[in-house]
Amino acid sequence: MDGAAFLHPFFGKSVILCAILGTLEVCKMKTIQLKPSCKDYLWGGEKLRTEYGIQSEMHPLSEAWMLSCHPDGPSYLPDGTTLQQYIDAHPGCLGTDCVKFEEFPILAKLIDAKKDLSIQVHPSNAYALEHEHQYGKTEMWYVLEAEPGATLYYGFTHEISKEEFEHRIKDNTLTEVLNAVPVKKGDCLFIPSGTLHAIRKGIVVAEIQQNSNVTYRIYDYGRKGADGKPRQLHIPQALDVTERKPPVAHDFHGHLAQCDYFTVDAVEGSFKDICDDVSFTSLLILEGEGTLTETATGESLPIQKGESFFIPAGTGEYTVSGTDLKCLRTRV
Repeated sequence: MDGAAFLHPFFGKSVILCAILGTLEVCKMKTIQLKPSCKDYLWGGEKLRTEYGIQSEMHPLSEAWMLSCHPDGPSYLPDGTTLQQYIDAHPGCLGTDCVKFEEFPILAKLIDAKKDLSIQVHPSNAYALEHEHQYGKTEMWYVLEAEPGATLYYGFTHEISKEEFEHRIKDNTLTEVLNAVPVKKGDCLFIPSGTLHAIRKGIVVAEIQQNSNVTYRIYDYGRKGADGKPRQLHIPQALDVTERKPPVAHDFHGHLAQCDYFTVDAVEGSFKDICDDVSFTSLLILEGEGTLTETATGESLPIQKGESFFIPAGTGEYTVSGTDLKCLRTRV
């Protein structure tokens, strides 16, 4: 059996067990490929499966939670343990800038909107902690695909009063004052908590957000859930937390998006980077295929579109090389 290689049944290309002198040794590579949890919300399509290679039995396949420690949809390691279990067993793997957080700070998703999502809003940390016992949500969307004429709802066209907001919700005229933003592939929107928003049909996005699953639906087109009943709305909460004004411009100093919880960059082609002791690195592969190589261990693994990788803090220098590559790189 000397020199034989055994591939893990799901992540064989990233976790190799080598039989050396009759003893199994786990390869020394620190970078971890993650398996997502998936969601089958009624507005989803099939592109995450057909175009991004996400493996799931769900139909529709609406969301893939690519980097997650949230109990509603954790990411998994090759051995079946959750990312949170790995973090608990490896103190320091998140980096020094994560010490201030009580929980893993971010959640990364791929979202396929075959139909319009509900018009919704997310609360601030203060409101969510008081009322939902978890954190609020600031997020960003990076548009991966958009059909001709596709738009996103993003705040209001002008400032309105709370009374007008409530009236328009009741008489179904809310969309008349919403800011409908035409989008194309490569566009990015930053959505602070309190900003009314909705992904509309014909759009696929990568979403980087706070580690939260608190959403207040304001309007849902009268749709019914799997139980045959209208899906729940959260009007009182939305009236409490929504900023009723147009969105403001943000300067992220060369980054796609940046806040207390995440810093996101889009990286095209081959590149060399360092994952230092300050923060872990998340790589979400949006296009192409190639190889990720760690300098310290000398180990490599293949990467391709639709895959997610967690690089622990302190891994050091790594190189990504390949063909037609595009990645979202996220750090704290």
